[in-house]
Amino acid sequence: MSLAALDAKFPLKRALITGGASGLGLATAELLAARGWRLGLLDRDATRLSAVAADLRTRGTPLCEIHAVDVTDGAAVKSAVDEFAARCGGLDFAMNSAGVAVAGGIIETPAADWDWIMSINVMGVAHSCRAELPHMVASGGGLVVNIASAASFACTAKSSAYSASKAAVVAMSETLYQEFADQHVRVVAAMPGFFRTRLMEHARAPAGAAGFALKMMQASNLEADAVALEIVSRAAAGATHIVLPARYRWLWRFKRLAPRTYLGWMVSVQRRYAAHAAARSRGK
Repeated sequence: MSLAALDAKFPLKRALITGGASGLGLATAELLAARGWRLGLLDRDATRLSAVAADLRTRGTPLCEIHAVDVTDGAAVKSAVDEFAARCGGLDFAMNSAGVAVAGGIIETPAADWDWIMSINVMGVAHSCRAELPHMVASGGGLVVNIASAASFACTAKSSAYSASKAAVVAMSETLYQEFADQHVRVVAAMPGFFRTRLMEHARAPAGAAGFALKMMQASNLEADAVALEIVSRAAAGATHIVLPARYRWLWRFKRLAPRTYLGWMVSVQRRYAAHAAARSRGK
């Protein structure tokens, strides 16, 4: 299904996006706004959210309704989703992209950081799906895209909290796909690799622990708008698991076919990275 076919399938064009004030959420909002979709944007950053809405409205977006909401607050999420669906007469598409990062070894990562990331990355998606899905069922169908990460399968050392949270999003999406298949609602898991985003701005990590992620993100030539286009296009075409860019699809297949070999290879990669980082540090 192309984006044009998506428009045709959902002619009322009603979309809700969490994490809509920046990164992938914002890029998706801009993509759909250009196609005449009515938007409900949720984000905890009220200032940035207001600026995004003002910009989209100047572009002629039919409706851009904003809610400064923390996705850890299930009641607030439900209220915002219900308000948008009531105003638009239903809901057709949702992207749940609000998320945070934690880096560090399992021993050095405090329990409070585990609670924090799980409350946002896992329960935030759960709260959002619980609020969105009934409106899609009532509307006769819909499409939900939950943003996980390539870290859900390409797990690296010192990322247990983040990888576990994103693996949970994949598992949740797979179960919901089955639960709602007979009600014409599809739930998709998107697992993008590193691309340029603000994810690490609020990451919790000991000094140096987030270095690998920051290096990979800075080295990526992939921007959020390209990621949004591919995810929405592939979700519209019927994909259930969206892994991108292409090199991560290779990793996904490698791990599924030869998990023990894959883990050994990952250990060697990280040893080389650690040795290179140590050599650079000594050279300073």
